[in-house]
Amino acid sequence: MLGIDVSKDTLVATLVDSTTRKPRWTHSFPNTEAGIRRLLARTPAAVSWVLEPTGRYSLLVVQQAQAAGRTVLIADPKAAAHYLKSLSPRAKTDRIDSVGLALFALDRSLRPYPVKSAPLEEVDQLLSARRGIAEAISRLKQQLRELPHAAGPLKQALDALAKQQTELERQIAQRTKSEPALARVAELDRVHGIGLITATSAASRLAARGFARVEQWVAYLGLDVRIRQSGKRKGEWGLTKQGDAELRRLFYLCAKSTVTRKTSPFAAQYERELKKGMKKTAALCAVARKMAKVVWSLHEHGGQYEPSRVYGAQAAA
Repeated sequence: MLGIDVSKDTLVATLVDSTTRKPRWTHSFPNTEAGIRRLLARTPAAVSWVLEPTGRYSLLVVQQAQAAGRTVLIADPKAAAHYLKSLSPRAKTDRIDSVGLALFALDRSLRPYPVKSAPLEEVDQLLSARRGIAEAISRLKQQLRELPHAAGPLKQALDALAKQQTELERQIAQRTKSEPALARVAELDRVHGIGLITATSAASRLAARGFARVEQWVAYLGLDVRIRQSGKRKGEWGLTKQGDAELRRLFYLCAKSTVTRKTSPFAAQYERELKKGMKKTAALCAVARKMAKVVWSLHEHGGQYEPSRVYGAQAAA
């Protein structure tokens, strides 16, 4: 197994023997096309590669390795971090991490590293840009309340950012109509509380990663519930909050929006959860989890959204 610690400029790779679990060699390579070719030449073709997702920094090595016919596995960052810390609690270096990632892959059943298509990558970049502008608008609105003497320039900046946000949303909507992998966005957008941005973000992740079961999708969002039992302490301890934090945030905001609408089928669930004694935040998380399940079902099975069947057999997955 080949464990690779990825940084902006460097790939630190360690080949670990799958039988003895001992490192055979560790080398550092430039994170460039030439450096990756050297790594390919150094590593036996039958050896699997494992690395954590680091955005653009890991994309090049994954693409070249897969193009060369190598098996590339993805290590979940949080799970890998806990594992690496257990191996070396007092030291952390690139070499130690590369060895630990190889051992992590030998101990776990990891899935292949997903690489998005060019159209999906384009949409995701538009979504990221839109999120950045939305965050900037939020910060400027806060400053507008706190800095009344700077109201003029701040309002001008807000107006300009609002126009850019509208333009990005127009481009996102246009891409969803032309990209087959996002063909379900229009149907997801019909779900009560779900808007264009959440529908597009969810469809992009579902298309790129392919979750065979709804539980995998919910876990990816970090909307699954952590269970702990120790002595007399038993029960559920809140969300795992692993996986895609931004998409989890979007589903939570959608839940907050939809429970205020009497026509929404999710409003009744929210009231039921509150009557059980749940706090408002926990009840909203339960609604967000249900919404995520409905979105997965619509995307996976290609059905039509019918509010009356949200809590029926179709969405019981």
